[in-house]
Formats: sequence, C-alpha cells, structure tokens
Amino acid sequence: MSAVLFENARIVDPSRGLDETGSVLIRDGKIVAAGADARNQGAPEGAEIIDLDGKAVLPGLVDSRVFIGEPGAEHRETIASASRAAAAGGVTSIIMMPDTDPVIDDVALVEFVKRTARDTAVVNVHPAAAITKGLHGEEMTEIGLLRDAGAVAFTEGRQTIANTQLMRRALTYARDFNAVIACETRDPYLGANGVMNEGLFASWLGLSGSPREAEVIPLERDLRLAALTNSNYHAAQLSCAMSADAMRRAKDLGAKVTAGVSINHLSLNENDIGEFRTFFRLSPPLRSEQDRLAMVEAVKNGTIDIVVSAHDPQDVDTKRLPFADAEAGAIGLETLLGAALRLYHNDSIPLLRLVEVLSTAPAKIFGLDAGTLKPGASADLAIVDLDEPWIVREEELHSLSKNSCFESARFQGRVVRTIVAGKTVYSA
Repeated sequence: MSAVLFENARIVDPSRGLDETGSVLIRDGKIVAAGADARNQGAPEGAEIIDLDGKAVLPGLVDSRVFIGEPGAEHRETIASASRAAAAGGVTSIIMMPDTDPVIDDVALVEFVKRTARDTAVVNVHPAAAITKGLHGEEMTEIGLLRDAGAVAFTEGRQTIANTQLMRRALTYARDFNAVIACETRDPYLGANGVMNEGLFASWLGLSGSPREAEVIPLERDLRLAALTNSNYHAAQLSCAMSADAMRRAKDLGAKVTAGVSINHLSLNENDIGEFRTFFRLSPPLRSEQDRLAMVEAVKNGTIDIVVSAHDPQDVDTKRLPFADAEAGAIGLETLLGAALRLYHNDSIPLLRLVEVLSTAPAKIFGLDAGTLKPGASADLAIVDLDEPWIVREEELHSLSKNSCFESARFQGRVVRTIVAGKTVYSA
C-alpha cells in the first residue's frame, strides 16, 4: 500500500492534546506520524503528497449507538448502507445495537454481523450483544461466550432492565469478563405512555408526557448497582439536567461510570416538535431548552463522556402517522459531525473537547483501536473543512431511511474525505 502525506493540515488529536498545524503521514494502513514535526520525517519515495490548505484532520468518529435493520428489517437499513452513511459523516467505527430480528443474543448472530460487515461495510462495524435473551428482560445471555465472539458491549438497546436483581447479575458477569454494560434508562411503567417531554407544551399539544423522573430513577438505581458491583457501566443516552446531576454525583464518589448523550438532545428541544412533527419523536424525548443547555454544559465539563448519533432508521409507514402512533427515532450518522460543529462555532464547546467526545472517548470506553492519530494506530481519519457551509437534503443522504431531524438544516463544517485503515472510503 502506497504512502500518503497530508500537508498544511490542522491536526486535532485529543489523545495527545494536539490542536496544531502540521502534517499526517500514513503508510500500509497505519499512521506513521501526525503533528507539527511529521513533515521532518520526509515523504517516502513514491508517496502521494496532498496539500489540505488548512483543513482539519481528525481521528475518525466513533459512534457507539447505531440501530441497523439487518437482519430482519433491511428495507430500513442494511449494514452496508449504514456504513456508507457513516463514511459520509466522517464516522469510521460504529457499534451496532442488538435490536434486530432475530436479536443479537447468541454467538451465531455476533458472527453474522462481523462476517456481513467484513464483506459489505466500508467502515468498522462492531456488534453489541443483548444482555437478555430476545431483549425480554428475563434470562441473561452468555456474556462470556458473546464477549469472546466479538461483542464489544452488552445492552438492552432501546429498553431498560426492570428486574433489579437481574441487572446486578449482569453487571457482575460483565465485570468478570471486562465488558461494558451500556443501557438506556427509562422506567417501563412511569414513562410507558409518554410520547414527549412531560410539561406545558405536551399539555398544549394534547399529548401524553414522559417525566424526567422516568429517566432519572432507573439511572440512579443503575449507578448504585455499578458502585456495588465495581462494574463498568455506561448510561447510553441521557437527556435532562437531573440525569447529569446524578451522573456527576456518582463520578465524584468514584464509581466506574460513563455517560452519553445524542446530538439531537444537544441541538434540539421540545419546541422543535412544532405541529406534531413525527421526525422529532425520539426516545428519550426532546426535553426543555434548560435541559438542552444543561446537557451541553455536562459535555463541556466532563460529566457526560461521549456524544452519539442515536441513528435509528424508520420508514415512511412508521413515521407518517399521528404523533402518538409514530415510532420513535431519527437517522443521524451523516449529520452527527455537522450538528456537533455548531457547538464549536458558537463557542459552546472547544474543538478539542468536541472531537474527544465524538472519537477518542468512545474508543477508550469500548476498547476499540480507534480515536487517535498516534503513530502506529490504524489510519482511520476524517478530513474536514470546518468552514464549508452545506444544507442537509433528503435526496443526498446515504441512509435507506430519510427520517432526519435536520432536514433542510444549514451546517458549517463538512467532511471532505474519510479514510479507514489507510483507504479512502468517502470523498466529497
């Protein structure tokens, strides 16, 4: 494989605290050098030299919460189509949720995902396995065998384990196999009928609301269980200020816990639902503007560790319904970085921290060889023009489903090239 030297680049590498002008040299699928002194090593004979004219080079994004239709609902999304969408968004590694048909709850399904990804995907696809068989919340899966087969995390996907004793056992088993339990926290009873945030706006629309407590109560339970079992626990997708406060307290007490938030909950609030816009029906629901601002601050100060797309493709039949009947979820792989860069351009979050929560931190939490530009690492890169404006257009999205919260949104900052293991998999 030939060598490539990218010159005159803005190198952003949170793993080394770098944000500087320099060069990146890659060869044989690996990073040889990246930084201000990389040019001093000289370009190998025959190397391609590319002047980036100040564009940013980031470690490829790592999206740890991606729902894919394959197997069972390939009309919504396949592993191949999701990978193309990811590449267009600068995402070089995705963790696939087990909410498929059949559920990813045994070794054969983990191997199916890995084999299909190897044959059809253009980015790295890592399977997460179900904590319980069939995602029914009753009988635990074989965590050790699934871990050995290649599952990088264990989760109930869109659901929460209601049985506290079962959750404790899962955390204990995961600890023994050095695995991460990553769960959405939603009380299945308190928030059962809620389709948006509980409050005045829900009342005005005549819709059933889900209170913040439906998220915080199971979160606080899980945080206590994580401390009790000394396990690695990840709260997959928080949405409100009360949850951020609970996470901060747990971290201050020394629990081995981390948390994520979707870019939707950093960018939007309940008012964006407007006149029953079903593309904005999400789980957890969009909260108040005060909650959104609290989540942004929690990302900035380290209370929340990672930002995800929560990519959840839904087809026309499940979205073109009355709001209360529509399925929750929105696609987001292609718009994750563009939406996140709004927080950089409006000075809410520094670029180095933003790249950390999008790439370096999730790679570290889930034990992936990604999220860094260190010499010797896999050459998984996103080259980004931080200032290029663009408009999200449905017909240009690579996902098979088009249920985006950001249709017609204007972004500043666009991926111009995505590289996986030294190979260009997307070029604008």
